[in-house]
Amino acid sequence: MGSAFKKFCMQFCCCCCAGDEDDEDEKQPLVPQDPLEYFNREIQKRRDEETNLWSEPGDPSHSGREDDRVLHTLLQARNKTRMGSTGYRRLSVDIEAMRDTRREVREKWKTILENLGFMAEADSLLTVSAGGSHDRMRNAPAARALLNTLHTETSVFFSREPPPERYLFILDRLIYLDIAEDFLAKAKRFYPPKEDSDEDTPGLAINLPLLLARVERFNGAGHVDEENDSERDDGNLSDRS
Repeated sequence: MGSAFKKFCMQFCCCCCAGDEDDEDEKQPLVPQDPLEYFNREIQKRRDEETNLWSEPGDPSHSGREDDRVLHTLLQARNKTRMGSTGYRRLSVDIEAMRDTRREVREKWKTILENLGFMAEADSLLTVSAGGSHDRMRNAPAARALLNTLHTETSVFFSREPPPERYLFILDRLIYLDIAEDFLAKAKRFYPPKEDSDEDTPGLAINLPLLLARVERFNGAGHVDEENDSERDDGNLSDRS
């Protein structure tokens, strides 16, 4: 397992292992105009990617999927809101609710990988950066088929939404390591499908269209109505403090 994973990192892993560093070096100028600014931007980008777990990591606009668009809009709205205000706190609650839902999915994947013996490698296998490209995938059709199977035959994802594209890259890696079928078997065992009537809402119920409409109304107003800060929003989708 160790040698196979090392070979995988050197030859295949999308921007999360050593092999990608050489590719990036070839594309970047040897002496950037402002090296400090460049590295700070890259560090912040990677932090944002890991914090928000974008569903489509290759979409820098975060507008390809509704859930990415909603989260990105929430983050932008909060940046324009006075820190400490009720509006700021409400936006923070909704942002964390979406992040928690994504982290729950990631933790399921990590649990399965660790059970397969990839305790030390799980985080690396689950890391997908914005540099991920479908063109670099070796088994895209098989990965797509497995993703659909996981979506329909397990509760690894939440069935109300299509599975995030980021896991397509991860499944491509698992196929390369010849553990994809084992992963699928474990997923079916650990997270069997649930009946619609028995399905628990992950973390918080998040109504994406309603949430997006609310934030768009906020953007149209250009500010949070501080006079109504003490009032509870009947459309608030999150109850966490």
